[in-house]
Amino acid sequence: MRYVLLFTLLFYACKTQKINVVSSKINKKMTNIQLLHEPKAGVSAKPFFKAIEGNVTALQIQKGEQLKEHITKVEALLLCVSGKVGFENEKGFKQVLTTGDYIKIEPMVKHWVNGLENSQLVLVK
Repeated sequence: MRYVLLFTLLFYACKTQKINVVSSKINKKMTNIQLLHEPKAGVSAKPFFKAIEGNVTALQIQKGEQLKEHITKVEALLLCVSGKVGFENEKGFKQVLTTGDYIKIEPMVKHWVNGLENSQLVLVK
């Protein structure tokens, strides 16, 4: 729940471009999630944040590209920061995610993600 609240606050702060800077050190570390990826990369996953008990990965999926089917050993949270993707799993579950939408990913179930628009996502494990 903490991650959902954190990412919701981060999303709205970035969306309005009204980020209050507490110190110059913080300002130097701020950047845009799109800058983590090569602009032309169809699908890209980059380590984003190393949590004490898990990982946060920035994902980019371009329109028409697919993050191929795979499984996760632990429950995960997929947050769509911008764009539009289609999440599907082997159980026949399908969900379209747009800016601000998130989904909890069930462990040990094959799933994949299709880029319906150029998209930026955050995966929390």
